Amino acid sequence: MDNIIVGIDLGTTKVCTVIGQMTSGLMPRIIGVGVVPSRGMRKGMIVNVHEATEAVARSMEKAERTAGVQVERAYVSISGEHISGVNSRGVVAISRGERGVVVGDIERALDSAQAIAIPHNQEVLHIIPRNYSVDGQDGIREPLGMHGFRLEVEAHIITGASSAIQNLTKCIEALNIDLDGLVLNPLASGETVLTDTEREMGVVLADIGGGTTDIGIFIEGSVWHTVILPMGGHHLTNDIAVGLRAPYAAAEEIKKTYGHARPDTILQDEVLDVAAFGEQARQQVPRKLLAEIVEARTEEIFDLILKEVKRSGYDGLLPAGLVICGGTASLSGIQELGREVMGMPVRVGAPRGLRGLVDVLNDPAYATSVGLLLWGLRQESALRPRRSRPGTTQKIIQWLRAFLPR
Repeated sequence: MDNIIVGIDLGTTKVCTVIGQMTSGLMPRIIGVGVVPSRGMRKGMIVNVHEATEAVARSMEKAERTAGVQVERAYVSISGEHISGVNSRGVVAISRGERGVVVGDIERALDSAQAIAIPHNQEVLHIIPRNYSVDGQDGIREPLGMHGFRLEVEAHIITGASSAIQNLTKCIEALNIDLDGLVLNPLASGETVLTDTEREMGVVLADIGGGTTDIGIFIEGSVWHTVILPMGGHHLTNDIAVGLRAPYAAAEEIKKTYGHARPDTILQDEVLDVAAFGEQARQQVPRKLLAEIVEARTEEIFDLILKEVKRSGYDGLLPAGLVICGGTASLSGIQELGREVMGMPVRVGAPRGLRGLVDVLNDPAYATSVGLLLWGLRQESALRPRRSRPGTTQKIIQWLRAFLPR
């Protein structure tokens, strides 16, 4: 169906398929949701194609049953430590200065920016223009039609390991699903949790998932820096399991129910009844001890985010501070700890403006899932008005594809 957009968030912890119906509004109406535990994934990457494919199939089946439609194509999230980003500049002569910049000029400028040394085992996922310059006039967002002789573009180029991309593609295509595009997690999450003001002023987005923390720095409305850190909520759970000598499943449950990132707010006499190994089935554990374990690892995650922000060189351009999303963002006390470690404003971001089946998705853990729909809507909206112009359709589609993951 032409008016259907599908997003598949294939994460370390869960697989979430969201089906949206395009309407006149800015947000698709959500008509189908399917969430299942993830399998065959580790730190955001596929380690077992068969298990991952089965998990996606079960997620899709749930969403299709709810929506009453069959999924034929989808935008799919991608993450993992193999992702890297670099900023590059491309310069070209405007082909017909008196007529202004045309699509072909922009396409050539982006191709010029892409002409950088990329390892043979990496391939380009996104080429995102930060801003343009025409004859030295900087800060141009949309150069089409502008008169001049020299067009420059500053672009953020995101690459990923070819093997990881092929494994993910194989997983989706095995289900006879056409891949509309692979979308980096923080780009998708940013679509739904960041405000326009935050994007313009300068903000850090950290999507703290199960196996990774996906970071995107947005300034002047565009992404300037991306990086994936191999640490997330699973590390918290593992620390709890080791520290309390509890089964992993029990550690995950008490993390969600009683976990807190600020032990100084927990009463000394508060005790939890926790599953244990060995002959004794249960054990009594001070909740303050649990909070101390959670605080140590959460503080380490914020330290790593702060180091990455400083390494980017943009730490002085982020007045909007840090926005966190992902499953770990629901942890009690995480905002306060983040403000203390980062020394900047911190807020938890959840999907905004949802319509339709929103009960499940109104949570920071589903930022990427919903963001995939908004990313897809933006791509579809850019293509649709131009499809009626004979003779230029293919050229424009080729240009727009430069912004889409391959």
